[in-house]
Amino acid sequence: MDRHGPTTGECVNAAEIAEMETGELVHLGKEALETRRFTVAQRYLHAALEKERTPDHLSLYALALAQATGNVKTAVTLCQEAVKREPKNSEHYLRLGTIYLAAGRKKEAIRALHLGLRVGKNHAITKLLQTLGQRERPVLPFLSRGNPVNKYLGKIRSSLFKK
Repeated sequence: MDRHGPTTGECVNAAEIAEMETGELVHLGKEALETRRFTVAQRYLHAALEKERTPDHLSLYALALAQATGNVKTAVTLCQEAVKREPKNSEHYLRLGTIYLAAGRKKEAIRALHLGLRVGKNHAITKLLQTLGQRERPVLPFLSRGNPVNKYLGKIRSSLFKK
């Protein structure tokens, strides 16, 4: 009988979590993240992080923390620690970008995602960047993007050349 799987809905009590092995905690935490049960994921991943502070555990917990509580500042700090400890792992950049997106910080998210692609191919990053879309270059590059003339001309260009 699965006492803590997706069919039961919620996680087991704190004493049972403390008895679980790190691998099982991470597996259940990832599963909860995938099913968008962020509070449950946070509990499992926090327990895994307390047992073993690896870069993977840091970035997973950071994502769960940001999604469950909205504590973006702490989540970003934890995820950046994971990136510093394991800079060649694109998954950390994906999670950092997702945290920034959850906080409404799109520009920083895109920057983190592009950094992730520099260290290695990652289908999930590519897919996320495609869903975010890519901005057109300003019509008049010598003017700022926010200049009213560029905004107006950009709207005209967009309406004339819709894909």
